[in-house]
Amino acid sequence: MAKIAAIIASTHHPFFYRTSTMPVDQRPAFAEEWIAKVAAFRETLTTARPDLLVLVGSDHFHQLWLDNMPQFLVGNAPVYDANWYNEEREFGMPKMVLQGNVALSSHILRSGLDLGFDLAFSNELRLDHSVTCPIITLRPQNDLPVVPVYTNIFAPPLPQPERFVALGRALRQIVERWKSNLRVAIIGTGHLSLELGGPRQFGPHGPDPQFDRAAVEWIASGDVETALANIDLDMLAKPGNATHGFMDFLLMMGVAGEGVKADYVDSLDLFHTMEAYFTWYPKEA
Repeated sequence: MAKIAAIIASTHHPFFYRTSTMPVDQRPAFAEEWIAKVAAFRETLTTARPDLLVLVGSDHFHQLWLDNMPQFLVGNAPVYDANWYNEEREFGMPKMVLQGNVALSSHILRSGLDLGFDLAFSNELRLDHSVTCPIITLRPQNDLPVVPVYTNIFAPPLPQPERFVALGRALRQIVERWKSNLRVAIIGTGHLSLELGGPRQFGPHGPDPQFDRAAVEWIASGDVETALANIDLDMLAKPGNATHGFMDFLLMMGVAGEGVKADYVDSLDLFHTMEAYFTWYPKEA
């Protein structure tokens, strides 16, 4: 059976690539600390020696739109083009090509149905920065096949937070039951408090530092119960209009397990948002 080598959750800041590739004398003041933190975070994946990556993210209205918005979608292609023109223009993101693994994506789709998740799929999925940012930060050589899993955190009606946790638990079970000797890292990216296009978008930190501190503690301690007790779909709009992305962190907490503390935790208050990084190494049964 496949082995889950690491479970990783982080934010996905599209400006990191541009910041880290600027000439040193042109970088903003926060750049060196940010680059150092990402380098340390990257080592947590390198240490796990994965053979392939399951990448959980959310399409930012690039390929998925209001004419067809699945709640949960699995990429089922042998290869994926990645990043869109507006991401290249606004963030300096590079065009990328990621190799897929249809054997695992097909297994997730079949097993998801059997566990009560009617997962959508796409054989022609183009990926955006929610998936490519963790490649850039964690595996910049882009040498591992991937299986992308997209969640709907933008277009109401949204799944309830509990559903994200349940999918995380199911995803772990599905991967661990895959008949393979490969080492799989499951990586998910989301948001803490975040405002996009609103009056609180730009500031020295995220729009709701109190929420950010609480969220980091919930994730680091694996306290799914307290997290779910303190949030709902209406509440998540209050820390910032894009804070529903926190539900992708909930999904990763579901993968890691109730009450399982992260083996690695780090964060950085950055302009208009808090960056946060978490890694779990599943214990041998």
